[in-house]
Amino acid sequence: QVQLVESGGGLVQAGGSLRLSCAASGDTICISAMAWYRQAPGKERELVAAIINGGSTYYPDSVKGRFTISRDNAKNTVYLQMNSLKPEDTAVYYCFADCLTEGHYWGQGTQVTVSS
Repeated sequence: QVQLVESGGGLVQAGGSLRLSCAASGDTICISAMAWYRQAPGKERELVAAIINGGSTYYPDSVKGRFTISRDNAKNTVYLQMNSLKPEDTAVYYCFADCLTEGHYWGQGTQVTVSS
């Protein structure tokens, strides 16, 4: 079992920045990749950033150049630095961990609201 706890969400004005954190605990040795997803009201959950154990990262065009995912292996924590935030970035952001032997896990979500 892996537990994921997000923090760092909140309210920010357009153009501002936020950093989300996701602390993993439990059977973290099985984790091969971690990611951040978001879900806005009435929309499907979408991937916003991913990082695999080798350090490679992926971003969709909608956030590329504005969001940065990073991982501190010693702390079993993954971060999402979000800059130049836009109102359309408003969503609940979820941490995701892919575990080679046990499937995948989700955090409880943290709300990010960007005001115009």
